[in-house]
Amino acid sequence: MIHSATFWDKAAAKYANDPIKDMASYTYTLERTRSYLRDSDTVLEIGCGTGSTALLLAESVGTYHGTDISGEMIKIARSKVAETSLPNLSFEAHPALDGIHEHDGLDAVMAFNLLHLLENIPSTLNAIHAALRPGGLLITKTPCLADSNWKIKLLLKLIPLGQLLGKAPFVQSFTVAEYDRMIEAAGFEIVESGNHPVSPPARYIVARKI
Repeated sequence: MIHSATFWDKAAAKYANDPIKDMASYTYTLERTRSYLRDSDTVLEIGCGTGSTALLLAESVGTYHGTDISGEMIKIARSKVAETSLPNLSFEAHPALDGIHEHDGLDAVMAFNLLHLLENIPSTLNAIHAALRPGGLLITKTPCLADSNWKIKLLLKLIPLGQLLGKAPFVQSFTVAEYDRMIEAAGFEIVESGNHPVSPPARYIVARKI
């Protein structure tokens, strides 16, 4: 199977140019996320991709740091921030856990369209919990593919073949209920949740460290 960093490095240019498929859902969850942020916050986004969401949220916080496993994604993100006046925004190439372990006392950790692509979600959630200050927030939006329609479930069955050919990344499939339980088991209290879009469900969660 192709290494995740290699896969996403190859996909970076196309990823940067692909339009957002559901702008209404993206805009809604972006504004909900912004409503939880303060201008003094120190924020980490893991799996930041090419930095598009970071660029929109960085002006709402004190410090915003994005990480991604793909060095090519980070190169694109850095080129974007170089064209702005956002001195509080920075990017580094790290696997998700490595990026988290470099931080502590964070006000918020964000992960958008990422966690289903990781092999060990509980370990990642535990690391996020440890990196947050008491009462800090996990803000995440994650496809719950086990609750998808039959067409997507059929496509999921083809992923192992795509992985063998280097054409697909690692992907996990779980239900909304299973995902909620993972977050609560890691020591979080869910304070807001919803599916945006509803089908296939992209689970948006804001959870507080307890």
